[in-house]
Amino acid sequence: MTRIALVTGGNRGIGRAAADALADDGTDVILTYRANRDEAEEVAGKLAARGRTAAALPLDLTRPATFPGFAEQLRALLRNRWETDRFDILVNNAGFDKLTPFGRTTTDDIDALYAVHVRGPILLTELLAPMIRDGGRILFTSSGLTRYAANPAYSVYAAMKGAIEVYTKYAAKVLGARAVTVNALAPGATATDFAGGVIRDDEKYRAMVTANHASGRVGEPEDIGNAVRIVTAEAASWITAQRIEASGGQSL
Repeated sequence: MTRIALVTGGNRGIGRAAADALADDGTDVILTYRANRDEAEEVAGKLAARGRTAAALPLDLTRPATFPGFAEQLRALLRNRWETDRFDILVNNAGFDKLTPFGRTTTDDIDALYAVHVRGPILLTELLAPMIRDGGRILFTSSGLTRYAANPAYSVYAAMKGAIEVYTKYAAKVLGARAVTVNALAPGATATDFAGGVIRDDEKYRAMVTANHASGRVGEPEDIGNAVRIVTAEAASWITAQRIEASGGQSL
């Protein structure tokens, strides 16, 4: 039976790399997007051109009242495309960065980061968990910033990721009886559009990061996509409740 993955924020960056890596592994992919429908449809089309069944659905993690409607859309899509009411892998990837320099953090900053990185993924996961097949996989995206303190302006962002790492353990305990694994993947500095693309585009910033890096380079989206594929593989059934860092040895 072909496995089916749902990747939130799968239209760009790490989410797109995860969708590509899962497709390479023979997994069909449903990806979500918040605003850029054309980009998401393009990604789904490229996955389909590679022989996978793929689709894109809109999802705004800041609006939990819309989650039941999203779940109904997902059920209908699963029935129409795959003749099933279940899927196998949930990758909670959607997110954004926001700088919160110490002493200048606002209530709106905290609320925005919380909505997307904590409240949204938790509520969505608990709503969709009954649709995940026994033996399935749930993966939250965390950050290397929960281990090493880099720019203090990422303090609140990192704190939200720390919260989701804790939640991962509790969800793993609840879902273990169904052989559903729950883990958190923590990427290190990766060359995406995160933080305005500074890691990808600013050579001086890249040099600063790699100066204290075992691998001597920053990560590429494909590095993280491959890590997603490994942690969500059928063979990874005995790995659960873990924070797994994919940083190439950053800040050791």
